[in-house]
Amino acid sequence: MTFNVPLVDITPYVRDGSPEDRAEVARQIDAACREVGFIQITGHGIPDEVIAGLTDAVDRFFALGLEEKKTYRTPPAINRGYSPPKSESLSLSLGVESANRMNDFFEAFNIGAGAAEYPHMAELPQPDYAPNVWPDVDGFESQVQTYFGEAARVARAMTRIFSDALGLPADFFANVTDHSLDVMRMNNYALPPGTDVKLDGDLIGMGEHTDYGIVTILWADQVAGLQVLGTDGSWNDVQPADNALLINLGDVTGRWTNEQWMSTLHRVKPPVIDGTIERRRSVAFFHDGNVDATISTLPSCVDAEHPDLYEPVTIGEHIAAKLAGSRAGKKNESAERESARVLASQRY
Repeated sequence: MTFNVPLVDITPYVRDGSPEDRAEVARQIDAACREVGFIQITGHGIPDEVIAGLTDAVDRFFALGLEEKKTYRTPPAINRGYSPPKSESLSLSLGVESANRMNDFFEAFNIGAGAAEYPHMAELPQPDYAPNVWPDVDGFESQVQTYFGEAARVARAMTRIFSDALGLPADFFANVTDHSLDVMRMNNYALPPGTDVKLDGDLIGMGEHTDYGIVTILWADQVAGLQVLGTDGSWNDVQPADNALLINLGDVTGRWTNEQWMSTLHRVKPPVIDGTIERRRSVAFFHDGNVDATISTLPSCVDAEHPDLYEPVTIGEHIAAKLAGSRAGKKNESAERESARVLASQRY
């Protein structure tokens, strides 16, 4: 079986295309969500100079010394700031124990939408909507915030496409994302000096996992490493096309659609060349939805052949269980279906 990530031009949704052109985009997205769960998009409209500013900011932050970067760490419950190598284990977010807990070697820096971004909400729970921690790197905040705004726009364009593809009211997703838990994670797959990661055994850049929310907008280097689980249980290399962003569905959408749309397992295993990890960068914008929104299976996705697979849960409860696994090392006991998919895969 040949594994393929469909490439879709979403220009009709970004530039007010005709109803016919939009319908064709929605049809292609529906097929990709049912068959793969990963999509490449062009026509997203993010200017080249904004992406260049983002990568410049990412490079300058990760070039700092490890001890300086560690000054921007936050407690695991606060999904902001710096995460050093071997401080997380994404597989635990699925309830899967790895041989060495907290062994993913990537380093990351997270920002997100704080309570101040949603002035129409009188009170939002903390630390879900925590303020950001900004490093003392010239221009970093403005460059990163500019891209964050563009990625948020693309995420909302994708959910508008989702509404059409699923035959939902146009405002379905807008009603559950007006104070969305939006987080952006900048990842660096390299070994900073001073780390204790060894280049032996089966080195894990980022363990197998599904994303947690509604949709993820991913910018990534065209460097090998990202692998996506196919329906046949095989792991397949994925690299973005020129000027394309990668899109994948999260668990929230998988639950809403009763798994008719796929929240696809993926991992990162950058190659080791001549004893050195080839550096890889990625930036993932997670559009997760309102913390108090309830995920209940869409009635249109339940029938005699597709019984309801999930009990209702709030987005906040679901995200908290996932983060307790990945960041705090607590096995997620509520992810039985996801963990079974990992264990059934051809893991290596």
